[in-house]
Amino acid sequence: MPYSPLPGFPSHLHAVAGRIRLACFDVDGTLTDGRLYYDREGNESKAYYVQDGLGLKLLQQHGIHPVLITARNSLSAQKRGADLGIDTQIAVGDKLASVRALCDTHGIGLDQVAFMGDDLPDLAPLCAVGLAVAPANAHPWIAERVHWQTRSDGGRGAARELCDVLLAAQGHVDAVLARFGA
Repeated sequence: MPYSPLPGFPSHLHAVAGRIRLACFDVDGTLTDGRLYYDREGNESKAYYVQDGLGLKLLQQHGIHPVLITARNSLSAQKRGADLGIDTQIAVGDKLASVRALCDTHGIGLDQVAFMGDDLPDLAPLCAVGLAVAPANAHPWIAERVHWQTRSDGGRGAARELCDVLLAAQGHVDAVLARFGA
């Protein structure tokens, strides 16, 4: 039997995860470790975890729309989203308004949205969506308000944990493994 992330995920949230159609991810501190690097010219760089990227693509391939939403005007995030072929919103001042607009676009309710974030700019959408998730190293004010906290830190597989839970809850694990030869 293949590995399943569901035993480590609260059982009362399995049905919620099964209804998710939109998965929104903060970037800094969620898809990255939260550190910003600047070269002499002031160019910013960040590191992204490749397994998180594959998880986002798998969601997309199985009918769950992934979106990156960041408050920073980050060309790095824009490039990462473009590389993955997923929607990316940068310089977002009101993340909840952005999530609501995405719901309108996709014809879904907030109860069908998962949002993963790690700090205060993520608080409003986390408090409004059906499945609020934080990485293990989220700020305590966020960690105490989400439905579930991953075992992995941001930028170290936290996003992939959520992706795997959503795929498992929606019955896609066998199809994912078959695609890769299992």
